[in-house]
Amino acid sequence: MFTGLVETTGRVDSIQPIDGGARLTLQIPFAAELALGDSVAVNGCCLTVDAVQGELVSFDLLSQTLRVTSLGDLVCGSLVNLERAMSAMARFGGHFVMGHVDSVGQVASISPIGQDHCLKVEIPMELARYCIDKGSITIDGISLTIAKIQENLLEFWITPHTFERTNLQVKQAGDSVNLEVDMLAKYVEKIFEARGKN
Repeated sequence: MFTGLVETTGRVDSIQPIDGGARLTLQIPFAAELALGDSVAVNGCCLTVDAVQGELVSFDLLSQTLRVTSLGDLVCGSLVNLERAMSAMARFGGHFVMGHVDSVGQVASISPIGQDHCLKVEIPMELARYCIDKGSITIDGISLTIAKIQENLLEFWITPHTFERTNLQVKQAGDSVNLEVDMLAKYVEKIFEARGKN
């Protein structure tokens, strides 16, 4: 489980197609602190460490992962958001993030306004029902608060801290982003669906 509070960014060293999936190797600043089998959220997608060599960390991507996330769009040099699995002893910020990407959205715009940035993201219509004003959603692994909703267009205000420490600094209109809606909203929906069948 993660919090959506991005620790740092890394860069893609290589991504190699393998039997329908891929082998993703990243340059990660905290590579020395990782062990085989550890979980790392890469742009919000929970991946398992398969190899560590110096600052290079490799992950195997399943064909399913490539289908439902934007990781297949990565190229050598791409900037990615990174977060290690949360510790039971740490303070809990952000919101409950599983690292299980629901779908891919698209950056509609990102523009500076004063010292902040206004980010607008178009999400699939079927995910809009899980979003509420001032609610949370994960965009490329970043826990963000929804400032405004217009059908399936979400608006966010990005602080300088978040902008400078995430891959938002290189995002442009048209770029794909991974989405994970608040899992609590999905649980509530499931409970009410079950009650309706009784």
